[in-house]
Amino acid sequence: MARVTSDVGIREVSEQTGLSIDTLRWYEREGLIPLVQRSPDGRRRYPPAAVRFTRLVQALRRTGMPVADVREFVQLGGGTLDVHPVRLGLLERQTAAIEQRLAELTEDLAVVRAKAADYRRLIALGLDCEDELAARGPLAGARRELASGGG
Repeated sequence: MARVTSDVGIREVSEQTGLSIDTLRWYEREGLIPLVQRSPDGRRRYPPAAVRFTRLVQALRRTGMPVADVREFVQLGGGTLDVHPVRLGLLERQTAAIEQRLAELTEDLAVVRAKAADYRRLIALGLDCEDELAARGPLAGARRELASGGG
């Protein structure tokens, strides 16, 4: 009788995570994914814990954690309690980096939204951005005078 397993193949992991099969293989070669087992026919089989860990690695990489730090995090896994503070330190540094990046992105989002509001205003006034720049420049008064027929 066949054993029922919840392990999944690489294609299913790819579908669940959005990572390409090539990326998953690269993660494995680089030592970024532990717990990948092989079936008797040599196919990769991912137990649920490996899929969850793959999602963690994906998040760490997507948020900019260097491969070397991810590899260190992975290599420290499955050890004794004394490695937990080191792993925690890696996660806390990444958390701080993400928070800093979020603050920068929030500021950048405000700038982009303000520029979009400017463009909506220009469109409503029937001006293009060159007209707006000219209206703000040092010769703006003279240009307005010429445009109104005063010169």
